[in-house]
Amino acid sequence: MMRLLILIGIAFIVAGALWPWLSRLPIGRLPGDILIRRENFTFYMPITTGILLSVLLSVILWLSRR
Repeated sequence: MMRLLILIGIAFIVAGALWPWLSRLPIGRLPGDILIRRENFTFYMPITTGILLSVLLSVILWLSRR
């Protein structure tokens, strides 16, 4: 458990260091994500992005347990 927490912390540090380049990826603006903009209101629901990240995380965890 301790090793997993350390790896997650390192992943957050790496993601934070690479954020200027990672923010240019189209994650969060995929087809299927709902974006509604009105005058004083913005609603964003990342359905496709959530599904994609869930599948990716599931595969990573499945591979790490093998």
